[in-house]
Amino acid sequence: MAQTFTTPSATTTAARLQAIVTELGEQFYERGAVVRALMASTLAGQHSLLLGPPGTAKSALARELTGRFTGARYWEILLSKFTDPKRMFGPIDVAALTQGRYTQLFDGRATTCDIAFIDEIFKCSAGALNETLAYLNERIYHPENGGAPIPCPLIAAITASNELGSSEETSALYDRLLVRLEVGYLTDPSNFAALVRSAVISPVQPTATTVDLAELRQAVAADVPAIAVPDTIVDAICQLRAQLRRAELIASDRRWKAAVRLLQASAYLAGRAEADAADLEVLTAALWDSPTERPTVERAVLTLVSPDAKEALDLADAIEELEAQLDSRAGQSRDSLAEWAIKEGNKKLAKAGKRLAEMIHDAQAAGRSTATLEQVSARRHAVHARIMVEALGVDASMVQARI
Repeated sequence: MAQTFTTPSATTTAARLQAIVTELGEQFYERGAVVRALMASTLAGQHSLLLGPPGTAKSALARELTGRFTGARYWEILLSKFTDPKRMFGPIDVAALTQGRYTQLFDGRATTCDIAFIDEIFKCSAGALNETLAYLNERIYHPENGGAPIPCPLIAAITASNELGSSEETSALYDRLLVRLEVGYLTDPSNFAALVRSAVISPVQPTATTVDLAELRQAVAADVPAIAVPDTIVDAICQLRAQLRRAELIASDRRWKAAVRLLQASAYLAGRAEADAADLEVLTAALWDSPTERPTVERAVLTLVSPDAKEALDLADAIEELEAQLDSRAGQSRDSLAEWAIKEGNKKLAKAGKRLAEMIHDAQAAGRSTATLEQVSARRHAVHARIMVEALGVDASMVQARI
């Protein structure tokens, strides 16, 4: 039986944080796993990166999540190669300067915030780089007047970028971002149709659960670190490290150590006082450098998490292949597309859907995590919806939406 929290306050806070994850997962189509990883990163006191093209709701998602922490001092900035570090950490106090004192005004800047959102992180100017690194890593700022370093109350920063940096300078920033999440455009036509409808129909005001700053700090500083990590999970992490090293994917010892707090945060969000195998899934966002490495890391982690994962990922590969076949048929006649959809595409997807439903049922009966299976099932639904719309001419609004 899973251990439970020893204090009612931890139980209540964890439940509200999970409610926030659920609400935002419903508000932002196809972003449920991203939202949960961002929340786990925040609870671990770690920084995260949203990586994806413009127009994928990176900024909106970051603002919605950070806005759920009432009482937290929030700071946001869009960086460029010309950003002056004083704009980030505090401008010169002109009034004091006229009196011969060189001081800075820190209120409302990064120096005094609890939660930050830094957009276009890899465009950080050379002049601001060292201060930004110290700010993210040590939570300190070295003032312009050369005084003692100033401690900063930052809990965690969410950062965003349209692309990875390519210089040695930006690689140092990249290393400070433990959780890395790729976000793309919506893939399911039914979700896209729902997005379009939301632009012309006044949306119902969503439920907005909040957690206050004191509760968040209590969770980050005490409740999450208190989550037990049993020897079985330590052994699994060692096994995963060895497997990734054989694939020539090397993460630093610092990154592995920091990743343990992510496991604790994942267990806390699930309402457990002890990490278990299901929490290892969050490591898929922490152990890759290049996006090309992510599928290898994902497969290694997920096959370690669940006996269902290998078959599920094989099904995912087959589903991706069907989507590639659909793309390769662009420009063909509707009759040709329909024939392929009926004879091959839909037939194979129906078979995959039946098997995934069976695996989800069996996993639930055995008390195992179904997260990976549900993600593959959602991907199957998205590809099926594309075939229905693009090959068979079904109205996207008639295809049941899936978040």
